[in-house]
Amino acid sequence: MKLRPKLRAPGALASLFFFCLTAVTSDLESDRLALIALRNGVHGRPLLWNLSAPPCTWGGVHCDANRVTELRLPGVGMAGPLPIAIGNLTELRTLSLRLNRLTGPIPPDFANLTLLRYLYLQGNTFSGEIPAFLFTLPNLIRINLAQNNFSGRIPDNVNSAARLATLYLEQNQLTGPIPDITIPLQQFNVSYNQLNGSIPDRLSVLPRNAFEGNSLCGKPLDLCGGSSSGGGNTTLPPAGKSDKLSGGAIAGIVIACVFGLLLILVILFLLCRKRKKEENIEPRRVEAPVATSTAAVAKQTVADAPPPEKAAASEPASSAVSKDLVFFVKSYGEFDLDGLLKASAEVLGKGTLGSSYKASFDHGMVVAVKRLRDVVVPEKEFRERLQMLGSFSHVNLVTLLAYYFSRDEKLLVYEYMPRGSLSALLHGNKGSGRTPLNWETRAGIALGAARAISYIHSRDTMTSHGNIKSSNVLLSESYEAKVSDYCLAPLISPASAPNRIDGYRAPEVTDARRISQKADVYSFGVLILELLTGKSPTHQQLNEEGVDLPRWVQSVAEQQSQSDVFDPELTRYQSDGNENMIRLLKIGIGCTAQYPDKRPSMAEVTRLIEEISRSNGSASPLSD
Repeated sequence: MKLRPKLRAPGALASLFFFCLTAVTSDLESDRLALIALRNGVHGRPLLWNLSAPPCTWGGVHCDANRVTELRLPGVGMAGPLPIAIGNLTELRTLSLRLNRLTGPIPPDFANLTLLRYLYLQGNTFSGEIPAFLFTLPNLIRINLAQNNFSGRIPDNVNSAARLATLYLEQNQLTGPIPDITIPLQQFNVSYNQLNGSIPDRLSVLPRNAFEGNSLCGKPLDLCGGSSSGGGNTTLPPAGKSDKLSGGAIAGIVIACVFGLLLILVILFLLCRKRKKEENIEPRRVEAPVATSTAAVAKQTVADAPPPEKAAASEPASSAVSKDLVFFVKSYGEFDLDGLLKASAEVLGKGTLGSSYKASFDHGMVVAVKRLRDVVVPEKEFRERLQMLGSFSHVNLVTLLAYYFSRDEKLLVYEYMPRGSLSALLHGNKGSGRTPLNWETRAGIALGAARAISYIHSRDTMTSHGNIKSSNVLLSESYEAKVSDYCLAPLISPASAPNRIDGYRAPEVTDARRISQKADVYSFGVLILELLTGKSPTHQQLNEEGVDLPRWVQSVAEQQSQSDVFDPELTRYQSDGNENMIRLLKIGIGCTAQYPDKRPSMAEVTRLIEEISRSNGSASPLSD
């Protein structure tokens, strides 16, 4: 009798093993179906997964113990609302969908992600209220919902997330007060929302920039009205005191207002008479005509605009008019706003940031003037941004000489580059008189542009060029690259901001005014491919059916050979150096990786191009 159970044990163990194996397989299959539902449910660029392979081998998918535990898909071009799918990944610990174009609310099935620790959804256009169920997930450590369109109040149950250490909600449309958060958050940011009220005491130790851009008060911001501390409670009037005005006080206010109004009318009348008298004595000066209608419009607008606030940086000339121009390079030449307006003008081009023209003075000096359009930032922010740009100094950056600001006109004055843009040189005159660009010149241009962008990135981790393309790489007499239009995108209206539809835009970019350094790297990679192939990223043959230059290069290199992508004009006159051309091509392909985290930094890109330059036998790299 006692032997019978023992005889059955092997069969029972086998059944148990089979059941466990079936359960594991079923769980992984459930994860696989959830990922496929996600792939099929979103718009934009398709996720490049081989559906015949195990899901743990798919890009962005990480497994542990035969379950999907991490899903990292930053900047892959996904768009539209998320389907009900991710909540079925019940073993998920990390979810990163940042820097895509996802819209709509956070799906309710996220409430099933009870093991989730890290949630990164920043840089999309999610909308609706932040769901309260997020803060009931017991293992959440970090939540980043910044740079979206979330609205409504911050959920009151934030304290339910006992393990939460990081909560980033900046640059949304949140309203109402900050709830009384008592959990020990290490990182917190709600800047640039529409919040109001006082800052909770627990959060008052955080830096100011965590709360700026709202109607908040209390430490670390300004004290709340009538308060002696940062707690944010306003002082109420003492009990028994009436807040109503007496009849005598009201009568006094009315009499004072009537008297003040009469005084203002008398002053206006006297000023009008004085102005009319002056006009009868001295005729109004008429500006000299200029070379182009565009420049004429700019001059007339500037002449009629009210003078801007006098900046402290502008002191160079004796004429009072010259103080309207804020100079950064005083030794470049002596001219003022009046002289600039009288200079003959020649239109150079019209871009997404505005029109540019060449201004030639009678004494021979030439400058380039950019007339910005659709500037939406206030004057203080504009001047702060220009002061930063005026401090930039690099041999491969077009030097910003001065600027002018008024309500109706914003002008930037740069050094003039005689050979025009790289775009015109590559795609301009194709006739018999064309001078082809050889390999050494193209490699030198790539190196110079890389150094300029690397310099911009080195100024601050958040500083980016924001508008890298061949028309913004200008050339000196010696074909030295000079990068222009740097760091201007944040000043411009979103409707006019650059890189919206052209072929230089990184796939993760949703707001052209907020370009990351990794997105700069992508645009520079496209620029390298343009240099080597001779094809414009906006070429009609490339862009029909959604084909872009990086994908075209990848396709030709895989189906034919890497050498087949090079510009015939380049290979026709190039007897050697093909190995270095392929090295530069690989750098361009690496820069245009789909995932931002896979792209190199600009410092690394510069170092690799310098190695190619040295192997070309060129001179040692110029110092920055």
